[in-house]
Amino acid sequence: MFLITFIAYFLFPSSTFAQNPEEWASPRCVTSDGVATLQGFECIFTNITRILVPLAGILLFIMLIIGSFQLMTAGSDPKQAQKAKATLTYAIIGLVVFLGIWFILLLIKAITGVDVTKFSIPGPQKFSIIKSEYRNPKY
Repeated sequence: MFLITFIAYFLFPSSTFAQNPEEWASPRCVTSDGVATLQGFECIFTNITRILVPLAGILLFIMLIIGSFQLMTAGSDPKQAQKAKATLTYAIIGLVVFLGIWFILLLIKAITGVDVTKFSIPGPQKFSIIKSEYRNPKY
């Protein structure tokens, strides 16, 4: 069942995690001429994060399944049981670290008000210049 789900996931990809062409067309990532801007790194980081977070969840799930299967099939072999327990321990440690990092970022956001969960590169500053003052200078 797991193998069928895994194969179907890659045969029928969801547009949820796929690259969104509209996002790359935004003026923050690409200019109207098609030239990449420095803010394009923001789009790249967002797309990588959209892939890595679910992938980490899938890997955690696979490690838990493998560790559980190893523990069930270990029988009376203490080396196999120890190996299975280590796999389960590493999977749980990975989950705790992953959730810990996320909660630390949310704590920083709550304390300082700075949203560190959003990656953004500030664009060029736009100055409001009153053109009439340059045309008709007052001496």
